[in-house]
Amino acid sequence: MNDLILKSVIELFSEKRNIILIPHNSPDADALGSCLALYHFFKSKNEVTIISPNEYTEILNFLPGSNNVLVYEDNKEKCKSIFKKANVVFTLDFNSLGRARNLSSLISSSLAKIIMIDHHENPDNYADITISNSKMSSTCEMVYDFICSIDKSKIDNKIATCIYTGIVADTGSFRFPSTTSKTLKVGSELINHGVNVTEIFEKLHNNFQFKRLKLLGSTINNFKKIKGLPVVYTSITDRDQKVNNFKKGDSEGFVNFGLSVVEILCSVLFIEKKDEGLIKISFRSKGDFKVNIFASKYFNGGGHEHASGGISKLSLKETEKKFVSDIKQYINQNYE
Repeated sequence: MNDLILKSVIELFSEKRNIILIPHNSPDADALGSCLALYHFFKSKNEVTIISPNEYTEILNFLPGSNNVLVYEDNKEKCKSIFKKANVVFTLDFNSLGRARNLSSLISSSLAKIIMIDHHENPDNYADITISNSKMSSTCEMVYDFICSIDKSKIDNKIATCIYTGIVADTGSFRFPSTTSKTLKVGSELINHGVNVTEIFEKLHNNFQFKRLKLLGSTINNFKKIKGLPVVYTSITDRDQKVNNFKKGDSEGFVNFGLSVVEILCSVLFIEKKDEGLIKISFRSKGDFKVNIFASKYFNGGGHEHASGGISKLSLKETEKKFVSDIKQYINQNYE
């Protein structure tokens, strides 16, 4: 955060504010952790509300303060009333209003100051204050820097737990290329605030219900390799979801199993969403293979170089067929 932005932020919060904190649709640990960290940071002197566009996985209910999150889909009138009183709106872990889905119009029409904090590439120009850095490991690491710039002494165990959880989740427990020496230093400093490293790992990863284990089994069984290419893909059908009592967050991390195969550089997961009339797609890669460019060009998506998302409005079978054709073309054009 440069000096000019810091000065603007300090002036903005020199008096009591009505603050709204917004994660992206279907928030993950980084998005929700960012919101909750800032909730605890600001709430002693301000009116602060976290509004999530929709429900998030119950896995994250262990985060301090998660019981205070308002879900817009369940509290539309209350949320609209809160927006009318807002002075400041933070958008966290997304840089395109489309990622806020049903909250996007409320954000764009709000008279409040909009502050974006995000680590994805190519931010849209909707915020009054944009804090964007695609080289950072996570939005939570950026929130840590944001808080330290204003008042580091306010970091306590609750704030540290929220930030550490987001960093761990978005870096694959400090394994992904976005992890820097600074990221590790931040993690170390957060542990000094009493973060329970073992408990967070258990909550994030060792949380399978038996049905979820069965779902993982069918997802792995569905993996296919594209002949002659370092690419695998799999799917979770509507039937898979019904049979295994699918809940939001159950497929988290499943796509990564494809990258554990020797010489595979790209792994893709298709999730059939019949109620929404689309296929949700998760792309993961390693090495020089940049899935964000592919996701943007062919599947209305984007994200990070090695972790991106997209959608298709074709059937699952047609989406898979299109993907195989597109990925062959993409690799021939860019990697041959």
